[in-house]
Amino acid sequence: MTVHRPEQPTPDYVPGHDLLAGQVVVVTAAAGAGIGAAVVRRALEEGAKAVVVSDTHARRLAEAERSLGEEFGADRVRSLTCDVTDEAQVSALLDVADEFGGVDIMINNAGLGGEVNILEMSDEQWSRVLDITLTGTFRCVRAAGKRMVQNDKRGVIVNNASVIGWRAQEGQAHYAAAKAGVMALTRCAALDMAPHGIRVNAVSPSLAMHPFLAKVTSDDLLAELKQREAFGRAAEPWEVANVMVFLASGYSSYLTGEVVSVSSQRA
Repeated sequence: MTVHRPEQPTPDYVPGHDLLAGQVVVVTAAAGAGIGAAVVRRALEEGAKAVVVSDTHARRLAEAERSLGEEFGADRVRSLTCDVTDEAQVSALLDVADEFGGVDIMINNAGLGGEVNILEMSDEQWSRVLDITLTGTFRCVRAAGKRMVQNDKRGVIVNNASVIGWRAQEGQAHYAAAKAGVMALTRCAALDMAPHGIRVNAVSPSLAMHPFLAKVTSDDLLAELKQREAFGRAAEPWEVANVMVFLASGYSSYLTGEVVSVSSQRA
């Protein structure tokens, strides 16, 4: 029997408590209105010394830097276009963080999805999703880890995975494989970096609503996905960002190699 789950109200926005006071934060894929943009705002609200915002969309990125600078102070916000498939661009992004004393927190949000049946999936479609979502995360983890060791920082890396890395969904073989890889990368990188005092964790969101998702997803599918959630609604991007900030903060000082599900999906 199908049970209709009423949509529960979104809770009130949680105010900042200086959880990231004095920290230099770098966030990839952060110029839009999704999780990346939400975690940039959350980091600034939590007292970050500086946030370096990156994306591949130059115009949107410039708009984000200007808007955030006006609200939080231009001296706390810097931006740089960065394609995570290009190692030189990843290195240049961390050079910007070095201007503030070096990266303390690296949040890897860049990823690419798409829906295509595996019987019709081309090598190019498979490779592009893997290169951005998994290998791009690897490049950022490696580069940030090296900078943290070089600058003698006991830093934190937070990756964005997905529940699709655990649960099957039609047309998502490439994305699911990439996100499952991000989870495994997180666990192994955490062990490699633990001797340097660097923590590596990940979040695994289920359904977070933002304009791009609404644009590429039919209303019927969104309604179906919401019904899979115990609260009958999608998460707000800031609800996922809150968990990322927790993982980046001292409140999770004993957590490393963990993948935290940000989901109300039923077991």
